Amino acid sequence: MPDTISVIDTRRINGDMNHQASTCGKILIFLSVCLVILTLPFSLFVCFKVVQEYERAVIFRLGRLMQGGAKGPGIFFILPCIDSYARVDLRTRTYDVPPQEVLTKDSVTVSVDAVVYYRVSNATVSIANVENAHHSTRLLAQTTLRNTMGTQHLHEILSERMTISDTMQVQLDEATDAWGIKVERVEIKDVRLPVQLQRAMAAEAEAAREARAKVIAAEGEQKASRALREASEVIGDSPAALQLRYLQTLSAISAEKNSTIVFPLPIDLITYFLKSNDADTIKTAANTAQAIADREAVPTPVIVPSTVAGAASMMAGMGPIPTTSSNVNNVNHETNGIVTAAM
Repeated sequence: MPDTISVIDTRRINGDMNHQASTCGKILIFLSVCLVILTLPFSLFVCFKVVQEYERAVIFRLGRLMQGGAKGPGIFFILPCIDSYARVDLRTRTYDVPPQEVLTKDSVTVSVDAVVYYRVSNATVSIANVENAHHSTRLLAQTTLRNTMGTQHLHEILSERMTISDTMQVQLDEATDAWGIKVERVEIKDVRLPVQLQRAMAAEAEAAREARAKVIAAEGEQKASRALREASEVIGDSPAALQLRYLQTLSAISAEKNSTIVFPLPIDLITYFLKSNDADTIKTAANTAQAIADREAVPTPVIVPSTVAGAASMMAGMGPIPTTSSNVNNVNHETNGIVTAAM
């Protein structure tokens, strides 16, 4: 019960104070209007104000924000002594965030700077809700840059700048919406690495390039060897292709270097000798093959013993003996001689 009574008393007191303030304000407004009327036309230079197309005027009357929001663009009217106004520029502003020393997620120290583009979207809120909207936005941009970079790896910072910029823009826009500020764009301008880290990364990149170059060179040699083998097969099938290739090589040499090449013998003569050598080689090989064949066709000579006992023993030990007509005559002759001697 006492608490209810105290609340009712507080409301009554506040209502009385508002009523008194309203009454006092009306009196001051009336006096200001009278002053304007009495000082015409000089008071018109004080009462009428003009704002540009890109500006808005936020008017306070006796410390209170006037209804209707910001005034402008164009001409507006204020009462002297009781009205005050603030000009608000609605154009886009650019803030160059100074370089920030950031420790990345993989414990690498980098220096990052950015550019923030923002503008005032609500002039009344930017004046009434925050003391200095521009200064607050700039400090928040620095803090957001440091916090965002601290959660990223170094390779992500170097390769995903657009993603990081979009993330920062969303965070800043949500935070500054209550201040009447619209963050339009955030761009990561530069990322500076320590000198030692730059040298290490350069050495790593150079080693990777050399490895790829060696692999590519090896693959090129492999393909070139296969192409040369196929070319040699084609040239071997056509003797004239070798001469054409020879002439093409001479043409390429003469195109690169202006020089004179003298041949002591015509190329046709050399070709004739090459053909003659090939023919001699083929003839020699054919003669050798024929001699080997003739040698294999000659029969093996048979030694016949001079006595019948020896012939009989040989026939008993060796089996049948191949005979020819000459051998038979010799055997008969020797047999007749043995018989005659015995008689």
